[in-house]
Amino acid sequence: MGKIALLLFAVFMAISVRSEPFLPKDESQVLETLRSTAFDPADHEIRSLRALLSAEPGNVSLACQVARRCIERSRREADPRYLGRAQAALAPWWDMPTPPVDALVLRATIKQSQHDFTNALADLDLASRLNPGNVQVWLTRAIILTVLGDYAGARKTCLHLAQLAPGTIALAATASVTALNGEAGRSCALLQSALDGNSFGSGDEKTWALTVLAEALERLGHISEAEADFKAALALGQRDPYLLGAYADLLLDQGRAEEAAKLLNNETRADGLLLRLTLAESALHPRPATCDAHIAALKARFEAGHLRGDFVHQREEARFDLHLLRKPHEALRLAQANWRVQHEPADLRLLLESALAAADPGAAQPALDFMRSNRLEDVQLAKLEQQVNDKSKAVP
Repeated sequence: MGKIALLLFAVFMAISVRSEPFLPKDESQVLETLRSTAFDPADHEIRSLRALLSAEPGNVSLACQVARRCIERSRREADPRYLGRAQAALAPWWDMPTPPVDALVLRATIKQSQHDFTNALADLDLASRLNPGNVQVWLTRAIILTVLGDYAGARKTCLHLAQLAPGTIALAATASVTALNGEAGRSCALLQSALDGNSFGSGDEKTWALTVLAEALERLGHISEAEADFKAALALGQRDPYLLGAYADLLLDQGRAEEAAKLLNNETRADGLLLRLTLAESALHPRPATCDAHIAALKARFEAGHLRGDFVHQREEARFDLHLLRKPHEALRLAQANWRVQHEPADLRLLLESALAAADPGAAQPALDFMRSNRLEDVQLAKLEQQVNDKSKAVP
């Protein structure tokens, strides 16, 4: 089969209870294209560090170095296997009540990535007491609290962060909070001013700032400006799956499925990007031959996650059920479960859309309450709120 990925078949073989596997009609049909890491410098560095660590498994400094590189790789590739390798590197300290601070912060970061927010925050609280000047502690804490929708806590954390590291990192972190909490216009202006002044040093910093700005502008309905910032972020050349997904969502919302499919053409490894690629393919006429294969792949991945007890991707699975499988009640169940874990704008939208599709406007009430209490400015959510209110009035 040459370059055709065999990994997908291994996944299918593990699943036999809830679905039949998709079988390609001929061996030339490509299901997934994987990037080779044989000569990848980052992977080579990780392998070298892991070899050193195997000879010194109690070397906490070396273990943290391995874990840090693996976490970075996981984020670049949206590949959870690297999180497992990071956790394995920290194994001697993973269950310690009070491990060394560097190991503690990395443990919190891994738990954050696994959506274990409660225990991640507990680790960060301990780390802040042991080393209150650790910038990463406060930045990670601000990000988690923002995901949870605790904007008051996130703002307070950002103030502490600004005292430790005044400048672009604190500015971007603060703007990502205030843009969701009644100050979207002001947040955009501050970020734009910083970007115009070339205040952001590294490519990662500037990519993050442009993405925060683009998403805020999109929520305000300034689509052309948002798209320009997404493109500017992509032009920096920093591989960022989150950025790709956010821009793809804008294209999908604008009915530009062909462009979204082109953007994500080879992005089949990460569930979130494969989902968006498949949504784009399903909107094309005629649908490309790969669409059915991608639907089958997503179904298998979600079912494999259930068998592992892994429910990190409930948002993606709910969106899959809602828009691709057309199962609104199952989508609503998953959207409600996801809402109990995180409160980002995408989670709000998913809960509202699923409640509408399932003809259960009452299920959207938590999202409506959250939007009002936090003064969230979002033109798409405002339209959905109006639809929910109209549906509620129509219910006898």
